[in-house]
Amino acid sequence: MGNWVENEGLSIFVVLVWLGLNVFLFWWYYLVYDVPPKFFYTRVLLGRALALARAPAACLNFNCMLILLPVCRNLLSFLRGSSACCSTRVRRQLDRNLTFHKMVAWMIALHTAIHTIAHLFNVEWSVQARVEEKGTLAAVLSALGDKPKESYVNFFRQTIANPVGGLYVAFTYLAGITGVVITLALILIITSSTKTIRRSYFEVFWYTHHLFVIFFIGLVIHGAGRIVRGQTAESLAEHNPEICHKNFSHWGKTEACPIPQFSGNPPMVVIHPFKTIELQMMKKGFKMEVGQYIFVQCPAVSKLEWHPFTLTSAPEEDYFSIHVRIVGDWTEGLFNACGCDKQEFQEAWKLPKIAVDGPFGTASEDVFSYETVMLVGAGIGVTPFASVLKSVWYKYCHDATNLKLKKIYFYWLCRDTHAFEWFADLLQSLEAQMQERNNAEFLSYNIYLTGWDETQATHFVVHHEEEKDVITGLKQKTLYGRPNWENEFKTIAGKHPGSRIGVFLCGPEGLADTLNKQSISNSEADPRGVHFIFNKENF
Repeated sequence: MGNWVENEGLSIFVVLVWLGLNVFLFWWYYLVYDVPPKFFYTRVLLGRALALARAPAACLNFNCMLILLPVCRNLLSFLRGSSACCSTRVRRQLDRNLTFHKMVAWMIALHTAIHTIAHLFNVEWSVQARVEEKGTLAAVLSALGDKPKESYVNFFRQTIANPVGGLYVAFTYLAGITGVVITLALILIITSSTKTIRRSYFEVFWYTHHLFVIFFIGLVIHGAGRIVRGQTAESLAEHNPEICHKNFSHWGKTEACPIPQFSGNPPMVVIHPFKTIELQMMKKGFKMEVGQYIFVQCPAVSKLEWHPFTLTSAPEEDYFSIHVRIVGDWTEGLFNACGCDKQEFQEAWKLPKIAVDGPFGTASEDVFSYETVMLVGAGIGVTPFASVLKSVWYKYCHDATNLKLKKIYFYWLCRDTHAFEWFADLLQSLEAQMQERNNAEFLSYNIYLTGWDETQATHFVVHHEEEKDVITGLKQKTLYGRPNWENEFKTIAGKHPGSRIGVFLCGPEGLADTLNKQSISNSEADPRGVHFIFNKENF
């Protein structure tokens, strides 16, 4: 269980604390509205639906306060950069930000459903009480406020029967209008966040998510109408509802039971390639760490779209760079705006203006916390490891004695042979320099081609005995198919007994599940044994 917590996702402690706070808030606010005499008469009108509406409202405020924190990139980068006092295990929880963001979102959806259904009953019963025949306690309570010096408990002041009365509340009262708007906004945000929409129609997901602005504006003013009303403290001192409700026909006629007075609750405000090109940029004051990413905007392509790209440069270099795979309209537009579709050399002043937001921290920053690491990149997911490998080699060449990292196992899985082109130069450079320093064992790398046809396979067999690989030009030959991960993990575990081995992946969820399971199954129960610590790169 301990390994699952460490490798799979959020710490169980974090999840339990969050769930515990939700349960506590729901239970506490349910009792606040279901037990005290302050809301005795409100409960006469609305029954248990009052507490069932207010309890999830408190949970909604709590979760809406949390929902933005996991996606505040500057905050996460600050916490990672300023958490030297915290262990790697604690910092790694920051890399589960999107997982927590999604969990909070589903909790908001759950409480919204409960809150909305309960208020549908509240509205129906409030409207019905206004048109109910006189002589009942509900009718007397609903009539309060019709005369001078009386305060009302039933927020619905019209005498319109259902269903028209309910629609009147939904589209004329502030609470009704904002409730409809923020519910619709939430539905659109959630439905457009499915994996299919994100991958196939990213713009729909991106723009719809910006409805969060409308959602939070509506949330802040939703309770301003103070439609949930309770008996005032002064009135409770003079009028005991548990006694006086039996003699409601004599209210105001005896000193023991004067007419009760009511007020609304103040609102709770929530504060809240494969065609691939490399862009090399310089920016005053720009500082980065390995594996970090930036958001890039090109006004010449779109003034609204920002896209995340992993930095492929090392902190030791005097520029920062990204590699962009041309796979859609925006990247195609950037490709053309940079003049990559032209044969002639492009002067720097002719290149488009690029806006950069970041850099932001990711799991790869923790590579230097281990003596041994496994780096696994799938397709273009190799980009963060370009930065890592460059920086490791810079550090090794200039101050090897203080470098904790002693061994790197690098795996790159890709379907298309062209994907190796831009990365081959880096690997060739590292390969040559390691041989010059007689330390070829520092980096072990394996490149797997997962997709090929019969013609390619025949060509590979013919050239297999050549000194260098026919695809990459490297001495290490390209392998075909997929790694046997169980064998890889067992082999590495055998070579590094008693070690904590960092496993870093930038790739699809299916591969993440496989590596996570292997990390768990190949970690020993003995604290002194070998342990694989799984980390997944994500935006």
